[in-house]
Amino acid sequence: DSLENACGILKKEMEMLDSLIIKAARNHAVEAGGALAVDRKGYAEEVTQVIRSFENVHFIQEEVKTIDPNVPTILATGPLTSDAFCQTIKDLFGCDDFYFFDAQAPIVYADSIDYSKVYLKSRYDKGVASYYNCPMDQEEFEAFYEALIHAEEVEVKDYELKVFEGCMPIEIMAKRGPQTLTFGPMKPVGLIRPDGVKPYAVVQLRQDDAAKTMYNLVGFQTHLKFPEQKRVFRMIPGLENARFAKYGRMHKNTYINAPVLLNPTFQTKAFPNLFFAGQISGVEGYVESAASGIYAAINMDRYLKQKEMVVFPDTTVMGSLSLYICRASSEGFQPMNANFGIMRPLEVAHKKKDRKALYAKRALEDMQKEIERL
Repeated sequence: DSLENACGILKKEMEMLDSLIIKAARNHAVEAGGALAVDRKGYAEEVTQVIRSFENVHFIQEEVKTIDPNVPTILATGPLTSDAFCQTIKDLFGCDDFYFFDAQAPIVYADSIDYSKVYLKSRYDKGVASYYNCPMDQEEFEAFYEALIHAEEVEVKDYELKVFEGCMPIEIMAKRGPQTLTFGPMKPVGLIRPDGVKPYAVVQLRQDDAAKTMYNLVGFQTHLKFPEQKRVFRMIPGLENARFAKYGRMHKNTYINAPVLLNPTFQTKAFPNLFFAGQISGVEGYVESAASGIYAAINMDRYLKQKEMVVFPDTTVMGSLSLYICRASSEGFQPMNANFGIMRPLEVAHKKKDRKALYAKRALEDMQKEIERL
């Protein structure tokens, strides 16, 4: 809940926009160190009671299977959207830009990579050298391999079993034998080191954002517990002191390919009456989902009143999230949570210890300016 992290700043931005979700969470907060945890029963009851108190809100508790694009609608059906409704969305938008599972590789901050141990190169020097390569000799690989296959995994739920058939976690792949890695995601062919030595194995890092502040571990989708990811993946040369913007994870998660389908206003490109919000829109996390709901609702209201819709700047966390999911690469798009890496870099000289405070100050000042313009 601290302004020392992007999610804490996002909560403050939401409070500035009079968020019911944050207000109710504060009213039902329970002791949880620095986190904002809630008494679920009391929290849910307050949110429901407030919504039901509005005379123009009508509750209809039944399954929705169709969408009328002529009726202004915010689609916020969540990560476990029914198969029938998923098919309706696919048919309406005429594409397969829809995902039924979320397989994510870890993402590390660029400024935590040891560039003395990695090198920029494309395989066989084809095209632009856009990957940083972390080379391993045989001894390093064998130590990494042993740590990986013995690392502790998150328990897989029954309904998730089929999910993993389409995208195998790196640790499961490894258990089929070391060559599964050296002939797969860690293959070294065409990636000769600058000193002319052929590495035994290579982990590739791919740029994850336009500002080059984050890199993801290519092919390293994983279901390891977060502390294990930190321990094992820091064995990779160049990542010994890596800071993780996001850990890898795999779970059932229905979401659209936002870069293809959405504008930063959360309005769909194809149907002006239709907006998406929540995790189905491509944001990740409870707070982020609630924030996207506020964002979509503000713009739906402005759309209905024929006012210009709002796009919050990338100096705010809310704006950064919407701009990221709409401008990210559509190929293999993955949901994103609140983090400093997606925000516009600071333009003023600063000490590292002051960075987070400066991000927070700028975000809240710019959000206040946006609110005054609404």
